[in-house]
Amino acid sequence: MEMQLTQQLELFPDSVVTQCLFKDVKNAAELRKAAIGGEISCALINPSMVVGPFQVQIAANKALHLQRVGKMKTRSLYSEVIFNLCPTNNISEAFKKFGTSDSDSAVLIALIHTEEDSHNIDAICAKVDGQQIPVEHLATISDIPKVKKVYKVTLAEEACGSLLDAVVCRMAVKDVL
Repeated sequence: MEMQLTQQLELFPDSVVTQCLFKDVKNAAELRKAAIGGEISCALINPSMVVGPFQVQIAANKALHLQRVGKMKTRSLYSEVIFNLCPTNNISEAFKKFGTSDSDSAVLIALIHTEEDSHNIDAICAKVDGQQIPVEHLATISDIPKVKKVYKVTLAEEACGSLLDAVVCRMAVKDVL
């Protein structure tokens, strides 16, 4: 099983998003500081708020689109990825709920790059003091009750579709509500 997941971004065939998942992370505060200071260039995501890799792929696609059309609401591509995971337009709430906090023991890294330029992912992953696990194991870390609460998923929605469908729908419509 592959440890990292790399997927082409549909809107931008020249770009891919690579996701890496870590558990038992001991240096989340250090990683967060490095990301804020620009020493590492990636999205550090709280994996307990992510239902599946597709959720991050959607957020990355939207972030890259907004960057290319000059309509980002945050200061960087990677902060825009984290913001796009959030169902509301509150930037500070997005970072609190979907970004990595200093005490987190699990981290999901997302990096947007061209297929040829994949060396950065190894350098970033090498900085994590934790155990890398396959991204497909995200479900073992997801906090489903918390995800349902944050995204306000109803029982009726769950009856007719998946939780991932409901989450992605909330992410997609936040700009029009």
